[in-house]
Parts: sequence; structure tokens; C-alpha cells
Amino acid sequence: MFPYRDENETQRTPYITFTIIALNIITWLFFQGAGQAKPLAESVCNRGLIAGELTGTVPPGTPFQMDKKLVCYTDPGSQPLNLITSMFLHGSWMHLLGNMWFMWIFGNNVEDSMGHARFVVFYLISGFAAALLQVFMTPTSVVPMVGASGAISGIMGAYVVLYPHVRVFALIPLGFFTTTVALPAWAMLGYWMLLQFLGVLQSIGAEGGGVAFWAHVGGFLAGVVLIKLFARRDYVEAHQAAHWRPRRVGWG
Repeated sequence: MFPYRDENETQRTPYITFTIIALNIITWLFFQGAGQAKPLAESVCNRGLIAGELTGTVPPGTPFQMDKKLVCYTDPGSQPLNLITSMFLHGSWMHLLGNMWFMWIFGNNVEDSMGHARFVVFYLISGFAAALLQVFMTPTSVVPMVGASGAISGIMGAYVVLYPHVRVFALIPLGFFTTTVALPAWAMLGYWMLLQFLGVLQSIGAEGGGVAFWAHVGGFLAGVVLIKLFARRDYVEAHQAAHWRPRRVGWG
């Protein structure tokens, strides 16, 4: 399933959501060379988060083969700034577009619930929580971790707490055809979270590259917890009063 819109209007313009999307796109185009091999590899290696660097469990100069010709070597020091820079880097066009699409669908409503300044703090803390859980679970990894998906997972966790019954429309491929389905947010995002837990189980014991499933789990759980602190009470009460009746599952 691939969500493409929700039935959830905002009360104010989501300036921070727009800004975060713009920063990720600008970083991809001008700092990562829009996916060209050398600038992409250099950005991921130098500014991605490497768990073994942060924990100090791997010596400087430890290699990681990025492709047939490019090798990444760990740097001296823990590189804590990479906790932030890694959140604005991506590994491919599809990685970028997928993350920004989910940010577009779900970020505006979560920003609406707490205001612009709080949303910035919420986004960063969710990203940190996501990265740190991944580091905790894979402390000796030399695989650079990049992407906004950890922080966006936090947004999705917040969304399902705030708007569990708001309908989210998704595309479902059926061979050569596609159909649409409308599901309540709890079902749509619950399905997504189940996939992350299955990914975690599949990745246990693996050391190669790929998706940082623990980061997705950590970000989602952080969002579920933090939204209680960041969302404005008056907003939550008004929204719940307007949407107290669950919507039925339906086909578009």
C-alpha cells in the first residue's frame, strides 16, 4: 500500500514542513550531486551517522565498501554533529522522494497540532531518538546511516495518536492494475509499523547495508510519546470533538 492523501485539513500554513522538504531537496541536489556516484558517496561517508564512530567501538580507518570502486573509512572522534547532518541526506532519488512524500502527507497536520517552533524541536528529537536506538542496537556497525525516515517515523507515530480515525487513501497494486483503499490512520500506520517490526526481526544478526529498521521503530515510538508533550491541548480537544466517530473502511 502506498498512501497518497488524507482527509485532514490544516488550520494554518505548514511553513516548517515546507522548509524541511526544501532543505532535503536542496541538500540532495547541490551537496549530494543529485545522486552522482562520487558526491553521493562522499556525503554519505563524511556526513552520515556511523554507529561505530559515535560509540568509539571501531578504530579510525576501518573500511566499509560502498561500491566496487569507493570505500568509506571511519574518522577519528565520535562525530556527534552527524546525528543532525545525516537526517538531511539520502541514498537515492527513491529514498528522497519516498521520505518527502510521507512528510508532505503527515507532517502538515502534526505541525498544525503544536505550532511551528515546537514542531522543529519535535522533529529533531524524533530524529535523534530514531538514530540513537539504531546505534544502541548496532553499536559496532560501520555502515553510514542517512535519511529523514527516522524523524518522519516520529511524525507518523504522532499522527496515529492525534488522528486515529482520519481516513488515509492508498494505492494498492494488483498485477497490471491498481485500486485505492481508504483506511483509518490507525490501520494504515499500524500496517506500516508491523512491516518495520518484521524488518527488525529479519535484520537481526545482519551487518550489511539496507534499511535502518530500528531507527524507524525508535522514531515512531518517540512520536507516540512526545506528542503528549508537544501538542496543544485546546487543539487536541477540538479535533477529537469534531472527529469522535470512527470512519468505516472503504474502497475508493
